[in-house]
Amino acid sequence: MNAATTRRHFLKTAAGTGALIGLGDLGFLSQLRPVSAAEAKLEPDIVRFDPEIEPLVRFLEDTPRERLLEEVAARIKRGLSYRDLLAALLLAGVRNIQPRPVGFKFHAVLVVNSAHLASLSSPDADRWLPIFWALDHFKSSQAQDVKEGDWTMRPVDESKIPAGQKAKQAFMEAVENWDESAVDVAVSGLARSASAQEIFELFCRYCARDFRELGHKAIYTANSWRTLQCIGWQHAEPVLRSLAYALLDRTGDANPAKSDLPADRPGRRNLELNQKIHGDWLDGKPDPAATAEMLQAIRQGSAADTSEKAVDLLNRGAAPQSIWDAFFDGAGELLMREPGIRSLHAVTCTNALHFAWQHCGSDATRRFLLLQNAAFLPLYRGNAKEKVRIDDLEARPLKSSGPQALEEIFAEISNDRMSAARKLLAWLKQNPQPKEFVDAARVLIFLKGRDAHDYKFSSAVLEDYQHVSPAWRDRYLAASVFNLRGSGDSNNDLVKRTRAALQG
Repeated sequence: MNAATTRRHFLKTAAGTGALIGLGDLGFLSQLRPVSAAEAKLEPDIVRFDPEIEPLVRFLEDTPRERLLEEVAARIKRGLSYRDLLAALLLAGVRNIQPRPVGFKFHAVLVVNSAHLASLSSPDADRWLPIFWALDHFKSSQAQDVKEGDWTMRPVDESKIPAGQKAKQAFMEAVENWDESAVDVAVSGLARSASAQEIFELFCRYCARDFRELGHKAIYTANSWRTLQCIGWQHAEPVLRSLAYALLDRTGDANPAKSDLPADRPGRRNLELNQKIHGDWLDGKPDPAATAEMLQAIRQGSAADTSEKAVDLLNRGAAPQSIWDAFFDGAGELLMREPGIRSLHAVTCTNALHFAWQHCGSDATRRFLLLQNAAFLPLYRGNAKEKVRIDDLEARPLKSSGPQALEEIFAEISNDRMSAARKLLAWLKQNPQPKEFVDAARVLIFLKGRDAHDYKFSSAVLEDYQHVSPAWRDRYLAASVFNLRGSGDSNNDLVKRTRAALQG
């Protein structure tokens, strides 16, 4: 059976109780040109974008939700590029949706990069579908924002923007003082004078300093940077203004610069603790025993305990990879113990912090990011009575073989997630390159995903699988079934709506 036949067979049979009858597979997307992997009048009191992208942003803002997919499909057929649509979607979100709280309706912005990652990992012909989902989600969030006061990003006060090198110092002082008005003009000056990498380094320093908003500050930092890398740095200034405003959200607390609050204590402690890490910390050797020791600290320790354990293991010669293995699998274990919003953010926050750690050049900031991830994971622990240990997970034999084995696993996800995890572990032992599982998992997100967390979580976990050492990798992916979609889950309406839009 060739790959195309296998995929069609899965889509037709793995949906359980006839959920795809009348839909077929995703072949209707062929009516749009494939997306290659390479590829108005303004009100005076709203921020203006680049003149080339502004009309498209206004089109997304002004088109009613019930007509948007049809109108976008028509524009794609006339030549609208994937990159321009992605840029307009991000900019429409940052202009129209208040980034406080950094979650809830603001997921319309947070999820843009996750939808983009899903597109990148899909066959050329399927790459539009995640973006169509994100477009519809934007319209839902836009309507919610209107109900909650209709926040809109205003133009920056040009007369107060610091110039040149003064912008960097002004930005740092404003962030450290939690000064919202000062940071808005400073970040605009920074966007106009500093390099992309220099700006990213600064945001990495501050995105993980406090544990508010379930880790969304780090998630927004990583996701906005990654999307800007695709759409172009010319769109950075409004995105960075939104991001800076989000990072200074203190969720009703007193000014942290003048207070000693629980959300800020791990960061302040780790700024001091990271000075104790030996200078050769990047030269350590892989150590599975160190991973197990770190995992145990995540299970039982406090935020202070886990940070100190990470320092101890690094100074004993363990490679940072061994520490990150524990973070990934520790987040997966939290998900297994108590699936839900709290634990899935342990996974997505770890994904964001690891991305920042990988791409940040400052040694001090990299040490801080690692220690903050260690400190954050215990804060995601719930009150689960079931003390599941990811390293005790045992493989369970499958009844089926070949393509039917995957169908059995995805059916089991809808019925018994622990059983599905054990069966996936068995399947991975026979299939060390799990592309078939990953591809099928993404298709089910397209067909059955309900909210932004489906895209955020799946994009994070299916990416990070490749970042875990082989000894721990399969258990991490097995744990992911506790928040992936199963074939017996009900379908969303997006595929039907998109298909109708393209046939209209």
